[in-house]
Amino acid sequence: MSPAATVRAFVPASRRPPAPGDGSATGARDRLLRALRRAAPALLGYLLVRLCGLLVLAKWAHVRQQGVWPTLATSWDSSWYLGIADHGYTDALGTDFNENNLAFFPLYPVLVKAVAAVTPGSRASVGLLLAVGCSLLAAWGIFAVGDRLHGRRVGIVLTVLWGALPVGIVQWMGYTESLFTALAAWSLYAVLSGRWLWAGSLATLAGLTRPTAIALAAAVSVAALLAWRRGRPGERGAALAGALMAPLGWLAFVAWVGLRVGRVDGYFAVQRLWRNEWDGGVATLLHLRQYLVHMTQPQLFLVIVSAMLVLSVVLFLLCAADRQPLVLLVFTGVLLLVVLGSGGVYFPRARFLLPGFPLLLPIAQALARARQWAVVAVVLGTATLTSAWFGAYMLLVWRGPP
Repeated sequence: MSPAATVRAFVPASRRPPAPGDGSATGARDRLLRALRRAAPALLGYLLVRLCGLLVLAKWAHVRQQGVWPTLATSWDSSWYLGIADHGYTDALGTDFNENNLAFFPLYPVLVKAVAAVTPGSRASVGLLLAVGCSLLAAWGIFAVGDRLHGRRVGIVLTVLWGALPVGIVQWMGYTESLFTALAAWSLYAVLSGRWLWAGSLATLAGLTRPTAIALAAAVSVAALLAWRRGRPGERGAALAGALMAPLGWLAFVAWVGLRVGRVDGYFAVQRLWRNEWDGGVATLLHLRQYLVHMTQPQLFLVIVSAMLVLSVVLFLLCAADRQPLVLLVFTGVLLLVVLGSGGVYFPRARFLLPGFPLLLPIAQALARARQWAVVAVVLGTATLTSAWFGAYMLLVWRGPP
């Protein structure tokens, strides 16, 4: 594929006026710059939100005599990804709970290892920089989706809202959420613009990044199959190819884990060792009752996580009522089913929903319609400060479940 075709895949068709020399590298560069200029306010707003969070974290860490870099680069699951980058995967299932690294998907640690091999600095530093870079690509993709569906103003607000989520600090940690969100956002945008091979390819890569990529694979495959059924002969082949490609990354890793441990159900056996089995939401409902109704063992962090899960369901219903494009509804719907229907660990579930940015579209549309930008500024400013405080609290104060 030529450089011009590559750029065309990520520049909204409605924003792409015809120009002479369309196939030249100069034309491709000009279109890329125009697309970047259009997204610039959204990216700047996103950067300001996350820099505010970083400053609050740095100040709080200084008071507590803790380092910002190790907090962001090596906290919690970051150590698992760094361990895979350093030593690879285990080759046995084992019997110990919460100890098998085959539960973690490979694309992010592979990228960390590959980039660290040709750059100075530690793998932890590389992992953190990759996450930050991917967060900017994710923000650009989120803007592109919002812009295409509802215009530039909604795209800007949607991007800022995503950065200002209470768990937004994770976007700048050594985690996979930013990489997965970038792949998901651009894959969804490719579906919305009818670029089925791009949609399938990006969904394949997402399937090597996080287990919840099954939601993206389902969304792309459903949308592509509908396009194949209804499309013109020249488009049906690409749509069918996109539908078949979308789940390949996820399926490949699941199959590889099975071969690795010598069991057909190897991947699911690993998940059982992490107590991560789908129970239809029974465990989630019990936790919600515990933290929001009975308030037994009250913990601020878990109360906020619980409130975010409930709000996510409400936002999905609003998205459905607003008749969002099917690909977005399938993506967020399956994502909610996977995250809320799991019987596994509870406290990171708000983080698991971080890639579900289309859930924020009803809020973004409402704010974009506001007549007074002062109201928008107050709402986004409050969200930014709340995200900054909660992110620092999550990393420096809360110590995990009892």
